[in-house]
Amino acid sequence: WALGDTGPCGPCTEIFFDHGADIWGGPPGSPEEDGDRYIEIWNNVFMQFNRTADGEMQPLPAPSVDTGMGLERISAVMQHVHANYEIDLFQNLLSAAAEAIGCAQDNAASLKVVADHIRSCSFLIADGVLPSNEGRGYVLRRIIRRACRHGNKLGAKGVFFHKIVAALAAEMGDAFPELKTQQAHIERVLKTEEEQFAKTLDQGLRILEQDLAELKGSEIPGDVVFKLYDTYGFPVDLTQDALREQDRKVDLEGFNAAMDAQKAKARAAWSGSGEAADATVWFDVAEKSGTTDFLGYDTETAEGQIVALIQDGAQVAEVKQGDAVQIALNQTPFYAESGGQVGDTGTIKTDSGVVTVTDTRKTAGVFIHIGEVTEGTVKTSQAAVLDVDHARRTSIRANHSATHLLNEALRKTLGDHVMQRGSLNAADRLRFDYSHNHAMTADQLAAVEEEVNSYIRQNTAVETRIMTPDDAREMGAQALFGEKYGDEVRVVSMGREAGSGKGADKQTYSLELCGGTHVRQTGDIGAFVLLGDSSSSSGIRRIEALTGTEALKWLRTQETALTRVAAELKTSTADVPDRVRALLDERRALANEVAQLRRELAMSGGGDAGAAAPREVNGIKFIAQVVNGVTGKDLPALIDEHKAKLGSGAVLLIADADGKAAVAAGVTADLAATISAVDIVKTVVAELGGKGGGGRPEMAQGGAKDVANAEAAIAAAENVLKG
Repeated sequence: WALGDTGPCGPCTEIFFDHGADIWGGPPGSPEEDGDRYIEIWNNVFMQFNRTADGEMQPLPAPSVDTGMGLERISAVMQHVHANYEIDLFQNLLSAAAEAIGCAQDNAASLKVVADHIRSCSFLIADGVLPSNEGRGYVLRRIIRRACRHGNKLGAKGVFFHKIVAALAAEMGDAFPELKTQQAHIERVLKTEEEQFAKTLDQGLRILEQDLAELKGSEIPGDVVFKLYDTYGFPVDLTQDALREQDRKVDLEGFNAAMDAQKAKARAAWSGSGEAADATVWFDVAEKSGTTDFLGYDTETAEGQIVALIQDGAQVAEVKQGDAVQIALNQTPFYAESGGQVGDTGTIKTDSGVVTVTDTRKTAGVFIHIGEVTEGTVKTSQAAVLDVDHARRTSIRANHSATHLLNEALRKTLGDHVMQRGSLNAADRLRFDYSHNHAMTADQLAAVEEEVNSYIRQNTAVETRIMTPDDAREMGAQALFGEKYGDEVRVVSMGREAGSGKGADKQTYSLELCGGTHVRQTGDIGAFVLLGDSSSSSGIRRIEALTGTEALKWLRTQETALTRVAAELKTSTADVPDRVRALLDERRALANEVAQLRRELAMSGGGDAGAAAPREVNGIKFIAQVVNGVTGKDLPALIDEHKAKLGSGAVLLIADADGKAAVAAGVTADLAATISAVDIVKTVVAELGGKGGGGRPEMAQGGAKDVANAEAAIAAAENVLKG
C-alpha cells in the first residue's frame, strides 16, 4: 500500500468476510470480485518504507501499523445481514425517510442517499457548521441539496429532510448527545435550507428540461450547465444527477472553461489593493529579523527597537515628518487586529522623531504599526518608546470582555446551538454574530441584556491561563469554530454562577479560548446596552451593543429624547407610550374619516369633472370619470361602490393625485370571464404615457405621469369593451 508515487508505504493485509455461496461474487483478484459475497471489513498497513522519486525504498525510522475497520461493515457481519443498508441503524433511518417523503421503503437508491445524508448533515450542524457558499458550509449545503434532490425524485411534496432528524437522534443520540441537545436547532437549519433550495430546484429543473428538449447528443455543453449554476444557483453535481438518469453527461471541460472565464472577468474588474505585495515584504522582515514579541497583556508602555520601516511597499532606512510609514519593532505593547478586536493606536517616540500610530496589524508574526511621522525623523535600528492610547484600549477591552459574557448569555437564553460566527470589538461599540435561525423576541433581548449586566455588577476577577488546546477543551472552554490554534492557548474565564459540581458552590460562567485583551474585573465594563438584533446572513444573527461611557451616553440621549416627547405631549415620561398609542388611534380614525369624505365627495360629483353617469358600450354599462381630491389608495373603495350601484358593468377612475395619474378599473363578477380590468388599466396607462399596471380581472390598478390625455384614455378603454 502507498499513499502515492512517493512517501510512506509498506505491506498490506486486507481482511474479507465471506457472506456465503448464495451471494454472487468472487474473492479479490477474481473476475467476480465486484460481487458482494466477499466484503473487505478490515485493513492493516505495515508502514515500513519511504519510497523516493527514483524508486528507492528507505526504511522508516519508526515503523508503524495503520489499522482501520469499517464500522458499518462489521455491524452487518454481526447482525447476519449482507449490506450496510440492512443493519438496524439504516433500517430505522430508511423507514423514517420513507415516512417523511411519503414513499414506499423498497430499498430505492435515492432513499438510501437520503438516509445516509441525514447523518452527515446533522453531525456537521451539531458541530457548528452552517450552510454557506464557502468552506465547510458549502460542503454541507451541497449534501443537503443532494438529499433534497433525491427526495424530489421519490415524489416528496414540500420540505421533508428535517423531519428525519428525530429518528436519527433516537438512534444515535445516546452515543452522540449533541444530536439530542441540538435537535431543534438542526431541524430549523435543515428546514430553512430546504425551503430556500426548493425554489432553486423547481426553477433549475424546469430550465434544464427546456434546454434538454432543444439539445441533441449525450453530452450537454458546459456553457448551458454554467448558466444554470451562475444565474440560477443550480449546483453542477445536481445537474449531473439529473442527466445521469437519461444516460447523458456534462461537458465538464466546457463548464470549467466557463467558470475560469468568469473568474478572469472578476479579477480584471478588481482594481487590487496591493496587500499581496505588502505581505511579501513582511515575510522578508520576519525571516531576517524574527517575529514581534507582544507585551500588551501586561503593559501599555514599553521600549523596543525598530527593525524595519516600510514606505510605499519597500524598506527604507529613514522617514521624515509628514511621511506615511509602517513600522516593525522587536517587541511591542500594541495589540494587532485579530479575533474581532481592532488594532491599537498611540505613539512611537525616538530621540529624533515621533510617529502617531493609527492602526496595528499583523502579518507573518510581525506586528505592523501603521501611522505618520508627526515630528522630526525616524530611522531603522533606533530605540523607541511605545505608548498605547490608554483610554481607547480601555474601551476596547470592555467591549471585548462584554462579548464573552454576551456569548454565554445567548447560549443560556437561546440554547447550546448558539456559536460565535464573528465579532467586532472597537472602542465605541461591539458587534457579535452568532448562529441562530430566528429573530430574538423583545423578552429574549431583555433577558440577555439583564444577564450580562448581572455579571458585570458581580465584579469578579477576569482570569487568564495558558494551556494546551486539548486541556482547554477538556475544561469546557469554547473555541471559535474554524480558528487555528497553536501548541498553547490563552483561556479567559469570567463570572461565577451557582453550580452543583463535586460539592462546589460556584463555577465559572464564561470560559473561552481567546488571544485578545480584557478587563481585570467584570465591573470594569461599566454597563451593557443591547441596541438590537438583526439578520447578518442565512442562519446568522447580529447583535450591536455598547458598554461603559458609550452606553451611558446612549442612555442619556434616550432619556433626553423621552423627556422632550413627554413635554410636547404634556404628560409624564411613564405615560408617554399610552399617550402616543392614543394619538395614533386618533390619527387613524381621522384618516379613515377623511378618506370616507373624499370618497363621498367623488361619488357625489363634487370633483371638477362632475358626477359621471353610466354610459353603454357594446351593451355594457360603463362609468368613466376623472376625479380630484382623492388618492390612489381611495380608488378601489370607489370602484367597489360604483360596481355595487351598477349591478353589472365596468368602471374606470383616473385620479389627479399630486400631479400624477392614478388609474383603477373594475369589472363586475358576471363580466370578468370576458372582460378584464387588467386589460383596461394597461390600455389606459399606456395612453397616459405610463407603463404596466396589474391586478385581477375584477380589479386592477396602475399609474402614469399625468392626466393630460384623460379623454383619449377613456376612449381607449371603451375600445377594450368593444373588443
